[in-house]
Amino acid sequence: MSDVIATTPGLYPLPDWAKEDLADLKGHQKDDLISGDEGGEIAEAYARAREETVDRQREAGLDRVVEGQLRWDDMLAHPLCVHDDVETRGIVRYYDNNNFYREPVVRGELTPGGDVAAELEAASEATQAVLPGPYSLSDLATDEHYGDDASFLDAVAEFLAAEAAEFPPVETLFLLEPSLVTDAPDDGEDERASAAIDTVAAAVDADVVVHTYWGSIPEKPYAHLMDADVDAIGFDFVSDHEGSVYNIQEYGTKDDIALGVVDGQNTLVEAPEDIAERIEWVDSQLPNEAFGTIYASSNTELFYLPTNRAEAKLDALAAAPAEVSR
Repeated sequence: MSDVIATTPGLYPLPDWAKEDLADLKGHQKDDLISGDEGGEIAEAYARAREETVDRQREAGLDRVVEGQLRWDDMLAHPLCVHDDVETRGIVRYYDNNNFYREPVVRGELTPGGDVAAELEAASEATQAVLPGPYSLSDLATDEHYGDDASFLDAVAEFLAAEAAEFPPVETLFLLEPSLVTDAPDDGEDERASAAIDTVAAAVDADVVVHTYWGSIPEKPYAHLMDADVDAIGFDFVSDHEGSVYNIQEYGTKDDIALGVVDGQNTLVEAPEDIAERIEWVDSQLPNEAFGTIYASSNTELFYLPTNRAEAKLDALAAAPAEVSR
């Protein structure tokens, strides 16, 4: 059996105390928050919450620890929403669920700002970085500067690559690309999306996982994604196990693989032995020789869940590798 690594795609829910404290603080300092310029008390609250989130992952025993992305109120759109040359406008539904984000409208050059790198520096024990993938970030944003979709995608990829180049050393980078499923690229655009992912992946000295979710990628975009120079592709085996298995059987996959085998949106907590059984089932369906590494993860980000349920899922994920048949 492959080496099974317990991890997550990040974006954790805020601890309950932080939700209350930050809501109150932001209500009094809302004029300072337009570009992510939090005041001292807000920064202190996030720092305390970040430390708790990192400690909780270590307590659970996860093999990869993320910073938590607790400041990402706009979810995957966050790196643009705090940029000086991006205007945040109205509230937009985040994919097809009951979460919302401020629409980032790009009105100038996307120069790197170091926001995500600073978060990682503050979480010195983090071993895994998280970024939106370039295709998904460009899909969530509106361009009023670059002029066409291809130029905009390239600019977003270069922006993310420059941000990633400033990261402190980490073992793994998860690029989250749900738009490859929900708004799959058309002919020609699918090849550009793969090249954009290459641009970001080349900027880090870490194993890069392109994690997709909310279904399975259509065949042609998946085939182009296989051309990207990344270490693993992630599959949502909660939402669409049949489509995920089909892609892998038909087109193959990388030497490593990420499996979304814990439901990131359902409060029901899976037992470690059930998670292990799902990992073993996936492995049994695939014709490949054993993968070098299997990243066992929730299928989606965890911010949809109450804090106590998210933490219970961390415990279950961390315990699952020991239950996998060797």
